[in-house]
Amino acid sequence: MRAVRRHVPGLLAWFAGIVFFLPIAWMALTSFHSEADAATNPPSFTAALTLDGYRAFFGGDGGASPWPALANSAVASVASTLLVLLLALPAAYALSIRPVRKWTDVLFFFLSTKMLPAVAGLLPVYLFAKNAGLLDNIWLLVVLYTSMNLPIAVWMMQSFLAEVPVAVIEAARVDGARLPVVLTRVVAPIALPGIAATALICFIFSWNELLFARVLTGVVAETAPVFLTGFITSQGLFLAKVCAASLVISLPVLAAGFAAQDKLVQGLSLGAVK
Repeated sequence: MRAVRRHVPGLLAWFAGIVFFLPIAWMALTSFHSEADAATNPPSFTAALTLDGYRAFFGGDGGASPWPALANSAVASVASTLLVLLLALPAAYALSIRPVRKWTDVLFFFLSTKMLPAVAGLLPVYLFAKNAGLLDNIWLLVVLYTSMNLPIAVWMMQSFLAEVPVAVIEAARVDGARLPVVLTRVVAPIALPGIAATALICFIFSWNELLFARVLTGVVAETAPVFLTGFITSQGLFLAKVCAASLVISLPVLAAGFAAQDKLVQGLSLGAVK
C-alpha cells in the first residue's frame, strides 16, 4: 500500500498532463487533415494527411501572407516585455529590498489596476488613439501591452527580489556601487530565474492579446491573433486552416517556454522553501 501511495501523485500528474495536452494534440492532428475530413462528426483518426491547411496559412492559395502579422506580434511582444522589465526591476527593488513607506498599499494599487475589465477601457483608448492619429500603429500596442503587464511584473518580481540577500547588496554599496550597478550586476544575476519567469509570462500575455489589437489595428499593425480571426469568414469556419494557423502562431510561445523551462520552474518556485 505504501508503494501504491507513493506512485499516486506521479500518476495524477501524468493524467493531468495528458488531459491538458490532448487539445493541443487534437489541434495538431486536425491541422493535417483536409477540410472535409476535419468537419466529420465523429472525427476520423485514419483520414489522409495533407499540408493544405499550412499552404493556405502561408498564402499558398493566393491569400494574405502571415509574415507581417507575425513580425508585428514579435515587435509588440519583445519590445513591451523589455520595457516592462526595465520599469519593473527598480520598482520591485524599491518595494522589497529597500521598501518605501506603506509598500503594501503600493502593491495593492498595482493590483487594483487589473480589476478593471479590459473592455471597459477600450472606448477611451480608442478615442485617444483616433484623436492622436495612432490607430493602426504598432507602437501604440507596445505602450498598451507595457501598461497592462507592468502590475503583474512588479508583483512577481517583488517576491523574487525579496529573496536576494541584503548583505550582498550592502557589500556592493560599501564598495562604491551606485544603484544602476547594484541592479544590473548584483540584483539581476541573483534574481535571474525570477526575471526570466516574469519575462516569459509578459511575453505570452502580449503575444496572445486580441481585444485591443483587433480594435486598434487594421492592415499595417495587424498582429498574429488578429490575422488568425481572418480564417473565420461568412463562408463558414475552415477548421483545418484554423488549426494549422493556431499551431504555427503558438510555436513562438512554445519555443520560448521550452527554452526558458528551467528558469521558469526556478523562478516560480523561488522562495517557496526556506
